[in-house]
Amino acid sequence: MEVQVNPNEDTEWNDILRKHGVIPEKPQDPEPLIQEALIEAERKAYENRLEDKDLDELDALEEAEDEDFLNQYRQKRLAELSTIQTTSIHNQVYPLQKPDYAREVTEASRKHYVLVNLTSSSSNNVESRLLSELWRRMATKYGDLKFCEMRGNMCIEGYPDRNTPTILVYKDGEIVRQCVTLIGLRGTATRVEDLENMLVEVGALKESDVRLKRRSDSSDGERPGKFTSTTRTKKASVDDDDDDWD
Repeated sequence: MEVQVNPNEDTEWNDILRKHGVIPEKPQDPEPLIQEALIEAERKAYENRLEDKDLDELDALEEAEDEDFLNQYRQKRLAELSTIQTTSIHNQVYPLQKPDYAREVTEASRKHYVLVNLTSSSSNNVESRLLSELWRRMATKYGDLKFCEMRGNMCIEGYPDRNTPTILVYKDGEIVRQCVTLIGLRGTATRVEDLENMLVEVGALKESDVRLKRRSDSSDGERPGKFTSTTRTKKASVDDDDDDWD
């Protein structure tokens, strides 16, 4: 008579069968691993609880946190501010000419992120006018990034006006993000925060950047949802013309 064995049972007989390879080893219970992961996540969250605090917020925690622990983060914030001041060498929107594009954009992106706004040739393009205004505000706020602007049809002959504004983000000589019109952001409701979120996603800004704490044009004080859009990375092409960007 054949004896049916449940290989998942924790019995002495099953242990003998497993030892001799008759039945497979009992699957490891995932619960301890999950519990360990949750505990580790809580520990890291507690250790990093001050990571997104600016200097004013750190000062407000003097009675609730250890002074030495607070001072570590104060010094970190001050070092970040010093780095921002040192690297903020642009603080303006640079108009582009096609002969200078490779030098001012492609080559310059090997030193820092370069953002290009391809604008409309029509004054009736509301999104293009909006992005040009946001571009100026972003350039003033983030001087360590290089913001450039150029008419789309001057950059690429016959570039469709319906594709403007177009955002191109360059790093290390490559296009790492492309947005055709503002439809992938919030259209005519696009704000500085939406552009900031996009730049955080591509790595041009860090989540901990102290400048992200001071949202100047947010009506409700809340950070909007993460940017999502259908984009292309690396070498982009428009109308099957790969050479027009360089």
